[in-house]
Amino acid sequence: MSGDRGCEPVVRAAEIAVSNNRALRVVLLGRRTALEAFLSAGHDRIEIQEAPDVVTMEERPSHALRHGQQSSMARALSLVRSGDADACVSAGNTGALMALGRNTLQTWPGIERPAIIKRIPFHDGHCYVLDLGANVDASAEHLVQFALMGRLMAQAVDGVQEPRVALLNVGQEAVKGNEQVRLAGHMLQAREQSGYIGYIEGSDLFRGVADVVVCDGFVGNVALKTGEGVAELIGDLIRRAFADSWYSRFVAVLAAPVLRRIKRRLDPARHNGASFIGLRGVVIKSHGNADVTGLVAAIEQAAREVDHELPRRLGDLLEQVEF
Repeated sequence: MSGDRGCEPVVRAAEIAVSNNRALRVVLLGRRTALEAFLSAGHDRIEIQEAPDVVTMEERPSHALRHGQQSSMARALSLVRSGDADACVSAGNTGALMALGRNTLQTWPGIERPAIIKRIPFHDGHCYVLDLGANVDASAEHLVQFALMGRLMAQAVDGVQEPRVALLNVGQEAVKGNEQVRLAGHMLQAREQSGYIGYIEGSDLFRGVADVVVCDGFVGNVALKTGEGVAELIGDLIRRAFADSWYSRFVAVLAAPVLRRIKRRLDPARHNGASFIGLRGVVIKSHGNADVTGLVAAIEQAAREVDHELPRRLGDLLEQVEF
């Protein structure tokens, strides 16, 4: 209910998602009259449940915990806890979603804080990056936990036997970085089967040098949104270049198939949806400003994680890890 674009794109995205996936059912939680105003007739796999309160973007997580139990966000998480839903998708307040998620679903043993993890595409594949905003401050111990969870994610979802794990830093030299990053590097290096390959810089995110890249939420969120901004800039420059003259417009027609492939690869909306890893359930955080395309991508990401039985598989793998 508190996404930047209101509830209309959420309803539209739900309609498209259930049309694309006949095994999918969607429960929309929020103010019924507002949701019904945008829902088309005939969607028997979309249900609306009343949730009278809204967690606003400005609300402090502590306030949401104390006073937001009747909100759409809290009700959605409760459905996952009770087993009446397999996943929760929200475009709302990130801090509140993490706080309510920890309180409602709990974390796996050995995990102190959930982290936001997302697949970042590069030329012929992708890597997982975490944390992307759930923890703006993270200790060395938290960074090590993020590294272990990211490694397990790559194993469980992509089947990578020995994922390469790197710490995002201001340089590749051992003396670079703040105290937390340097200590986390020493701790990962001392662990057997951590897959740790050392530090990488921001420019390495899109070069495929690592399968899992670890950082605190402040650095990760800035890196993510900078990358998305650059992708949008590239798209805008290409559009402007091909609109300059009649000749460039003619070339654009010939290059249209290639341009469409590039757009699909770079379009941030098509990669919308990041996971709260570490929780005992599937929780997907969408951009607050996501459009219909982005929200469909987030719903589909949730469905994929359910299909992979991700929380159960991560739980099983975490039981074998010594913290």
